[in-house]
Amino acid sequence: MSIPTSTAVVESAVIKAPLSHVWHHIKLQDFSNFWSALKSSQYVKGTSDETDVVQWTFKDGTQLEVKQEEHSTINHYITYSVITAKPELTYSSVLSTIRCYAVTSGELEGSTFVEWTGNFSSDADAGVIQDAKFKRRDALADLAKAATKK
Repeated sequence: MSIPTSTAVVESAVIKAPLSHVWHHIKLQDFSNFWSALKSSQYVKGTSDETDVVQWTFKDGTQLEVKQEEHSTINHYITYSVITAKPELTYSSVLSTIRCYAVTSGELEGSTFVEWTGNFSSDADAGVIQDAKFKRRDALADLAKAATKK
């Protein structure tokens, strides 16, 4: 019997770097430049000119093709979906969004608040959600290191 679980994950962090330093890294094809779990991230050749598809190859051998669904340089967010995976995923789909906000006042003024969400299909189990939670936390910590380098 499976354990009922939420099919959404939300992770966030305050990165002590200006929005421009953080946003500079939020390009699907550049994630391997900061995310230590990735071996490579590169555009997939042969897709249409209107579609941005990037292959993420993780150090454990997992390969994901992610499609950029939405991108806003004005509102500082990207939304992407996983369209193929090797090995196959145990769930039908996931739609993820990374949003960046400038912290404009208070003790952390000049920092960036980053939120990374994932909305999974109803067939995702608790293990999938936990894995997504910890992968996002690790990636946000890696992003903070990259964005604060001088």
